[in-house]
Amino acid sequence: MNGLAVHAHNLCKRYGTFEAVRGIDFDIARQECFGFLGVNGAGKTSTMKMIYCRTTKTSGQLDVLGMDAATHPREIKQRIGVVTQDNALDPELTAAENVMLYAAFFGIRGTAARERCAELLHLMNLEGKERSRIAELSGGMKRRVAIARALVNDPEMLVLDEPTTGLDPQARLAVWQLLLGFRERGITLVLTSHYMEEAARLCDRLVIMDEGRILAEGTPRELIAQYAADDVLELHAVDLSRAPLDGSVRRREQHGDITYLYNDDNTALLARLAQLSIESTRHVARPATLEDVFLNLTGRELTD
Repeated sequence: MNGLAVHAHNLCKRYGTFEAVRGIDFDIARQECFGFLGVNGAGKTSTMKMIYCRTTKTSGQLDVLGMDAATHPREIKQRIGVVTQDNALDPELTAAENVMLYAAFFGIRGTAARERCAELLHLMNLEGKERSRIAELSGGMKRRVAIARALVNDPEMLVLDEPTTGLDPQARLAVWQLLLGFRERGITLVLTSHYMEEAARLCDRLVIMDEGRILAEGTPRELIAQYAADDVLELHAVDLSRAPLDGSVRRREQHGDITYLYNDDNTALLARLAQLSIESTRHVARPATLEDVFLNLTGRELTD
């Protein structure tokens, strides 16, 4: 257990009669980036809230940084940083004031607080914005202030709930680069996301959740290999019901008028279709992604 940042066994969370998390098991190693992937309502945020001790578990076991989350929430909070979905920044305060106010919660005041604030805002590329009120900042800048605030206590683990939701592509890339830098420094990262590219870029390992359960766990590459294939060929409005493709296709899925053919080589498969005189009005040949994994596991698009 010494090498684990988080250990969960048969973890459950109920709100009244609604079971948000249904007996899940997972381990998060120290100094790795671990992700919870799934649609809204899958149970990701409920799991995260239990990890950072915002809410208590209903049943099961949950240890964070070697401590029982039910009996040591204060000690755990002292050693982690949290970035929630909504940032929770005070719009009437400046960027620096938001960070320094949070520093005071950890007993960091005066010169030490000012120095720590300046260091973190520099790290977040927010020089010149120290005196700007939160309401005057862009969405990407607000997110970076929230991350700076979460780092004020020099945490061992950083918990981020959908860190780039609502950001434009440039701001999202900037946050990704920051998070990759934190991982290189040895900070354990725990994040939720419904962006496949984000999970593939950032996560060493991840779980895919749906309706409060874990459907699959592994590295992005392992999950794609197990539940999809190297390549995917999308064919629009074509009948393949009698096509002899069993030797060329590892998995076949039909969603609406699109047929997904999971295979090891799109070029070879297209040549085989041409030999069979099978033509599609439109096709897309691409590598398989985590979205294909989720589609095959649940039958729903990850961005629903």
